[in-house]
Amino acid sequence: MTKGRRRGRPRVPNLAAMRREQILTAATRVFARVGYRCADLQDVADDLGVGKGTLYRYFPTKEALFTAAVDRVMVGMRGTIDEAISGTADELAVIRAAVRAYLGYFDRHPEFVELLIQERAEFRDRKKSSYFTHREANIERWREFYSGLIAAGTMRNIPVDRITEVMSNAIYGAMFTNYFGGRRKALVDQADDILDVLFHGLLAGPEKRRPGKGGRS
Repeated sequence: MTKGRRRGRPRVPNLAAMRREQILTAATRVFARVGYRCADLQDVADDLGVGKGTLYRYFPTKEALFTAAVDRVMVGMRGTIDEAISGTADELAVIRAAVRAYLGYFDRHPEFVELLIQERAEFRDRKKSSYFTHREANIERWREFYSGLIAAGTMRNIPVDRITEVMSNAIYGAMFTNYFGGRRKALVDQADDILDVLFHGLLAGPEKRRPGKGGRS
């Protein structure tokens, strides 16, 4: 051994980031299982198999840990959608891939839905939940995307905010319906059903042009 070199474990690259991710994964399980109010940091430490002090080095309070766990859900959702639409050239295929990825993400992780519900229930004093904070932070790219489709004549010339609002509300509602009521069909088919109604509407022929029957611009 070289003189002056200390013995000990080799350093693990990104150890702090890895440990933080492990804590958030364990915390998500615990919060989803017992609820924010009943959860204790000791429960998370036990689930992870570490001392409680380890958690305090990363998160000073239960609320800080919960908030970080919810934030991780939203960051993961965006990453999943970005990966799904990467390299997709056809604009309508991008929308379809994004909707499928969104629904699939929460379908694979029902515990994430539980955290969104708990945040709303336990922190009602917050002006906006993490979900809508992230939505507002990421919505501009979709505004630009839909503006491009309007300019190309692919979509009707209607306010872009109206498009993003309807699209977001439709899949947001579908996510909660799946969680509470149970998914009754394949996610691919569910996504296609949503997009079929949104893209083509419900009315046929002349009915589309009647005032108050879908002809609003």
